[in-house]
Amino acid sequence: MPEENLLSYKCPACGSPLRYNPDGKLVCDSCSNEFEVDAVKKFNEEGAGEQGFDWGDYKEKFEAGSEKLENTRVYVCRFCGAAIETDGTTAATHCPYCDNEVIMSDQLSGSIKPNAVIPFSVDKKAAIAAIKNHFKGKKLLPKDFYEEHRLGKIQGIYVPFWLFDSGIDGNTNINAENRRFYSDSDYDYTETKHYLVALDGSMQFERIPVDGSEKMDNDLMDALEPFDYSGLKKFDPAYLSGFLADRFDDDPDESLPRASSRMANSAEDIFLECASEFDTASIKNSNYHLVDPAVKYVLLPVYLLNMQYKEKNYRFAVNGQTGKVVGELPISKLKSFLQFCLFGIPAAAIVSTIAYFIIK
Repeated sequence: MPEENLLSYKCPACGSPLRYNPDGKLVCDSCSNEFEVDAVKKFNEEGAGEQGFDWGDYKEKFEAGSEKLENTRVYVCRFCGAAIETDGTTAATHCPYCDNEVIMSDQLSGSIKPNAVIPFSVDKKAAIAAIKNHFKGKKLLPKDFYEEHRLGKIQGIYVPFWLFDSGIDGNTNINAENRRFYSDSDYDYTETKHYLVALDGSMQFERIPVDGSEKMDNDLMDALEPFDYSGLKKFDPAYLSGFLADRFDDDPDESLPRASSRMANSAEDIFLECASEFDTASIKNSNYHLVDPAVKYVLLPVYLLNMQYKEKNYRFAVNGQTGKVVGELPISKLKSFLQFCLFGIPAAAIVSTIAYFIIK
């Protein structure tokens, strides 16, 4: 891969590589200078005139085969000249030889250039502190589960997301009931009236997120929401410096069914609210179709931490904008047993004693 496809932002003062700091500036670790993104852009002019991702343009070019997404690529580091081999989705990384920050500009250009990005606003120290706080109060968490050096392996990565806008038309049938209770001198009565509520309508949804990376666990990414989309900025590769970044490998057509399902579920919830006057209400069936769906390709900030414990991998994610932490925690069998002995056995003994007196 030609050297010109590998982009590194250089310090205007000393020529060293820059990294993006969540405070909104590019920082030089060599001379300690800080620069505004726009100022560095002028010094490192790159990517002018590109409009970003367009769904129709993407389908036309990639289905026609005029462009393709490769599985493996080799780049040449501008700083040390080493060959960097990456998988086909890597868009930003570190050179394994000189540790400089590098951005694969061809992975972020033309038909596959992101439309927008939410920059990191949570730094690495704050992300580690958020994970530590997440572990606090978890009485069944094994004592030896985490150590400081493990937490230091946390990595900031820009995850590719699709933000879908669409109208939705459809109808829902709801089974509903109203109950009335009354009594006379002989009996208690329950009167139940059954209703079939038919509703139809249209709704408009904006910015329904679906992650576009096969590497990411969908449930984990969904749990990181919400992101504040007012923080979206026009894409600039300078935001990626100092972080990892991936290009999508699930395209919009593959991701649209997930977005459609999320919109349909939200529509059902809204229709159920219309039947709130009934004592009980449940969805019988629904039928929806999307109207004029559109999509934007964005990169969202996420910290990832993988921790091996007892031959199992536990993955944690931190929202790089809000600091929200999600992830599965292991349970100490010993602590679980001791807690059962402390609370479960006395409770069982009390129940057994009560039963004894009742029987006696």
